Amino acid sequence: MPMNAPDGRTARLARRRTLLAGALAVPLAGSRMLRAAPAQERGGGGPDSVALGRFGEAAASLERLRAAVVLQGGEVVFAEAFRGPALERAVNVKSVSKSLVAALLGCALERGVLDSVRATLGETAPSLVPPGADPRVAALTLEDLVTMRAGLERTSGSGYGAWVTSEDWVRDALSRAFVAEPGTRMLYSTGNFHVLGAVLALTAGRDLHALADDWLGEPLGIDFAPWTRDPQGRYLGGNEMALSPLEMARIGELYRLGGSWQGERVLAADWVARSFEPRVRSPWSGDGYGYGWFLRRLGRHGAAYARGYGGQFIHVVPATGTVVAITSDISRAARGDGYTDRLHRLVEQLVA
Repeated sequence: MPMNAPDGRTARLARRRTLLAGALAVPLAGSRMLRAAPAQERGGGGPDSVALGRFGEAAASLERLRAAVVLQGGEVVFAEAFRGPALERAVNVKSVSKSLVAALLGCALERGVLDSVRATLGETAPSLVPPGADPRVAALTLEDLVTMRAGLERTSGSGYGAWVTSEDWVRDALSRAFVAEPGTRMLYSTGNFHVLGAVLALTAGRDLHALADDWLGEPLGIDFAPWTRDPQGRYLGGNEMALSPLEMARIGELYRLGGSWQGERVLAADWVARSFEPRVRSPWSGDGYGYGWFLRRLGRHGAAYARGYGGQFIHVVPATGTVVAITSDISRAARGDGYTDRLHRLVEQLVA
């Protein structure tokens, strides 16, 4: 590391090394950590050694699956890189980034940078509202953005390419036609989270990368690498961030613990609880969606999950104390051919 590295980053890297050497330590890629969770931590439904063995065999059989980490009661009980990068190496987690930006919104509210999730774009960041925009744009709330209920034409799917080749991603996203009334139905759109990221950066006076490093990286021992920026230099909100499978599991554990980490309050417990309340439903899966997290039943248990293109997942099953992080090949879509469903079943069988 360079001798002139910022003190905050130095401390963060030191904490990351400490974490990797301690409770979240894992063997080198290609080997497996596998043990039964203590009965008192399984919550009556967490995985035992038999379930973990079956999980490992099933995961290994999925050719697109790259790595998996299982935490039970905060301990790593399974960790393996089946193919591809090592467990401690950061990889592109695609739209899992949306759950991270949602967490940063929670951090901003906890720190008083923003007053309310129902504050409007016109109140918090009027300079982002394009001249001549539909009056409903300024009235969009932060909640509309974090739940993807802005009602604007989508910038994801077939609209993604034109959006990221535009001259101003925020202006483009907010200049699109309304195809639904704000606050009504979910229109999955990365543009919503990019605008939200721009609001966070503007109100906090620091870019999204700095906020991620400070508000999440510092307490959790995660060193966020810089990622894609738009033509104005704003970091992309909602895509292209990188985490290792171990760091993904740490994010899930933060939420399982209600927003605290090693005695430090990172997110308000109320924010975590509200993040796991369904506010809209996905038009594709029918799963609920809260503040940046999808919600569904896995067998007898309610679960929340962060999802990224190709099969990047963080599952949190609070009732059993279980967190599962999975990375997959990012070059192939996961939803259309049933791969997403196979990953859900993989976790469901683990916590059944």
